[in-house]
Amino acid sequence: MRRTRFFWAALGLSVVALVAAACGGQQGGSGNQNNAGAKGTLAIVNASGSLWTCNFNPFAPAAGQTRGAVWEPLIFINSLNGKEQPWLATEYKWSEDQKELTFTTREGVKWTDGKPFTAKDVAFTFNLAKENEATDSYALWGEGVLDSVTATDDKTVVFKFKRVSTSSFFFLAGQTNILPEHIWSSITDPVKELMKEPVGTGPYKVGECTPQAITYTKNASYWQPGKPKVEKVLYPAFTDNQPANLYLAQGKGDWGGQFIPNIDNYWVNKDKANRKYWFPPNGSVFIALNVTDPLLKDKRVRQALVYATDGPKVSKDGMYGYQPPANQAGIPTPTFEEWIDQAAVDKAGYKYDPAKVAELLGQAGFKKGADGMFQQPDGKPFKLSIINNGGFTDWVASVQVLVGSFKAAGIELEALNLNGQQYDQRKSQGEFQLAYSGASTGPTPFYELRDIMYGEYFQPIGKDTFRNFERWKDPKTDQLIQQYDQTTDKNEQVAIVKQLSQIMLEEVPVIPVTQNVSWSQTDTTRFGNWPTAENPYANPAPYAQPDWGVVLLNLEPK
Repeated sequence: MRRTRFFWAALGLSVVALVAAACGGQQGGSGNQNNAGAKGTLAIVNASGSLWTCNFNPFAPAAGQTRGAVWEPLIFINSLNGKEQPWLATEYKWSEDQKELTFTTREGVKWTDGKPFTAKDVAFTFNLAKENEATDSYALWGEGVLDSVTATDDKTVVFKFKRVSTSSFFFLAGQTNILPEHIWSSITDPVKELMKEPVGTGPYKVGECTPQAITYTKNASYWQPGKPKVEKVLYPAFTDNQPANLYLAQGKGDWGGQFIPNIDNYWVNKDKANRKYWFPPNGSVFIALNVTDPLLKDKRVRQALVYATDGPKVSKDGMYGYQPPANQAGIPTPTFEEWIDQAAVDKAGYKYDPAKVAELLGQAGFKKGADGMFQQPDGKPFKLSIINNGGFTDWVASVQVLVGSFKAAGIELEALNLNGQQYDQRKSQGEFQLAYSGASTGPTPFYELRDIMYGEYFQPIGKDTFRNFERWKDPKTDQLIQQYDQTTDKNEQVAIVKQLSQIMLEEVPVIPVTQNVSWSQTDTTRFGNWPTAENPYANPAPYAQPDWGVVLLNLEPK
């Protein structure tokens, strides 16, 4: 999972992203802790590495978590299995040439200020992105996919495409917050607007907010009759895992979303009847390589860094085996087994191998000094740094393993464990050499590879981007991504993903280290009907958006 607060906001801008929430850790805790355990109040425990900003503008960096609970999509698309569920749209229909998509919006839905929701709000939301590049979260306008979005009446909205774009459905139907036109049409800068009381259609409203905790309160006029049954949701801020884990272990939390070492001994065994965990894999945790850095422009250097990366040791020592080692193709297995070109992976032969590091760096003109460490071709020390979210204790441990494996291969690597906001800002603006990171995912591995490598997400150093942090820009990559987008034939899609994986193997824009999982610990003492491996009705991680809203709607207070 997706894993930083900024990251998830960007995906809802989104998820999962990509990627990650291993971690948690509360700073302060807040007076709202007293609500934990109260009847009808559910407490979430998830370490994001930073405090809340109490800004719920979904386009703002470090925005509070809203998608799924406050704002909703047209269709809920389960990121674990791709199953669709009508949401703000009751149905949709494609034209025969796949260039026109018509949604019928749900009647009887009201915004939390009492105004009616209509198809015109949907058209406004997407046309806002057309007029403001920063809100075009999935480059649907920027890359020339959308031609127009028009509400033909109060319950019908028509999307016209300039070309066939099969992957766009996931982004526009399942990943986009639908916004109220009567609020947002008067906002002059949709990115900089400070929004403390967002108006949505979702099951919850934002209540009290401090840097230490957010309280979400039930929307009594929600459009699903009888829901939600959970009256309040308390979401404390944790700046690292350890206090979050303690909070959960003390029985103050109902729903956890972080890495817990020795979870069976630390947490489960104290109440085996009620304490459960489920970590479904859905992506990769990787090292993003800033390819604009002079030291990292040579692919032989990037390939050498793959051989300096001891993924199995990171999995074992940093992640207690909860996250298995990843492959350089970037395909999580066994989840997406049919999408991987195992022969190509085997041929590449990547594994931890200091001798291969020496061979490749030697070809690039690097030599070892008297201290056994590599020097650049001009004789300067070959030193690299890696930024990391210092609040994620599992990531801190994992990067420390990488520092050791790099050193053993003759490469000096400095770990910069930053607070969550510093980490997010430097990563989004490209102010790093290496970054320990994750990406958003989707129903197939294509979505993560697109998130990592698509040139349409490229931004110059110093300018924010929510994806493609490494600034990868390659015409062949973009061509393959657009080819995938224009075919509905699964065999062709699989073949294209295998070609994208070949770029991962040969060009190394990122180095997958471990497979990412959705972290989820659930306590059935006060609430039941959590998602499970047997009933995966939504991604179980509390940071997964919009899935967490669906989970909250399904929970049954006891």
